[in-house]
Amino acid sequence: MRRVCEHLCPRFQLAMDVISRPWNGLIMASLEDGPVRFGELQGRIEHVGDRMLSARLKDLQVRGLVERRVIPGPPVRVEYELTVAGRGFQAVFEAIARWGQTLAVGEPRAPRTRARKKIAKTTAKLAKPTAKRR
Repeated sequence: MRRVCEHLCPRFQLAMDVISRPWNGLIMASLEDGPVRFGELQGRIEHVGDRMLSARLKDLQVRGLVERRVIPGPPVRVEYELTVAGRGFQAVFEAIARWGQTLAVGEPRAPRTRARKKIAKTTAKLAKPTAKRR
């Protein structure tokens, strides 16, 4: 990774490089509940395409944040799960959600584009309380 700002911590920049990539934050938040198959993950993140989801999962796997597990068949199944390092994202996700609450209070909203509406809808789904997380 190329350092963008000399005055910022390299570890901070590394973390920002992960979560600033399209869909990475939503993918990791969607995996917080445990192992998920590709199709189910795609259903949780409605508007991500097959190729993009596959590319993001490979990137997260290379970074050691997601584990890909092949379950022998028939039919052969593939599940994705956060690694120990990936589960550390939960605290980041919760902090970003709290910050988002403060941004949403009293702020005039910008006109929504189609892409922003899709992301807002997916984010709202992920922000709903779920069963006990790992």
